[in-house]
Formats: sequence, structure tokens, C-alpha cells
Amino acid sequence: MFHIVLVAPEIPHNAGAAGRLALATGARLHLVKPLGFSLEDKHVRRTGLDYWQDVDLKVWENFEDLKQEADPAAKFWFLSTKATRAHWDVPFTDGDYLVFGCETKGLPEAMVYGAGEQAIRIPMAPGGTRSLNLSTAIAITLYEAVRQDRTW
Repeated sequence: MFHIVLVAPEIPHNAGAAGRLALATGARLHLVKPLGFSLEDKHVRRTGLDYWQDVDLKVWENFEDLKQEADPAAKFWFLSTKATRAHWDVPFTDGDYLVFGCETKGLPEAMVYGAGEQAIRIPMAPGGTRSLNLSTAIAITLYEAVRQDRTW
């Protein structure tokens, strides 16, 4: 199973969409506080549709707690527009964590730069947009990981 990690997500629609992606791919969704919304928010439930109650969801007080509970063999991939390595150049394996930052700021720079080769980005055309919608970025990265893993 792959893991989707949202660090300090702000927009309930994106969490709902991430939940649907997790369910569609057999992934687990991790939300790291602070959350910019309540999990009872109608927008989370609306975007997650009637699937939300079936999402494999874990909520964490902080990122360090999540890392301590993770399998030591698991890799954490940190998605950022500041990274230089393309997501399609990464050897994803079952059990990996795909870590995304909040919608307005992304991941903290210390987290991205501290990740070394495990900081990755989704390439975009020069002169185009500066970033993608969070749920779009999750879908692109998660399905590349699933494509490589090919367990189903």
C-alpha cells in the first residue's frame, strides 16, 4: 500500500479528493495537523462522496510522530516545486510515503532541502503555471507509483 501524506492541509475539497484517490488505489491517507478544516466539514464529505467513511485515514499531531510509526524500510518522497528530480525518475515501491504540503505554501523548505534525492517534483512547461492543484499533484504522483508497482 502507498501512503498519501498531507502536511497541514487547508482546503477540505482537497482532503476529500485525496481520500477518494486513496480508496481508489488502496492507499492510506495521512493528515498531519494543523488542519485548516474539520473532518466533519460538509465539503470534505461532499468531495469524498459516500466513500469517506471507507477511507483508510490516520490523523497525526505532527510529522515526527508519523515518521516514528512508519516502517523503517519505507521511503518518504517529498513533493515540491523547489525540488529538481522528476517524479517519473523515482523508483517507487509498495509502502512508500508521498508527502505533500499545504495548498498555499507547500512543504517547509527545511523539509524539502533536508530530503536530498527524496525531494521530487512534477515537471511543468517553462513559463506556465507555478504549481498544480494539490489533488491533481497527488493523483499524478500516486498513479505513477501505482503504475510502477503494478500490483493490480
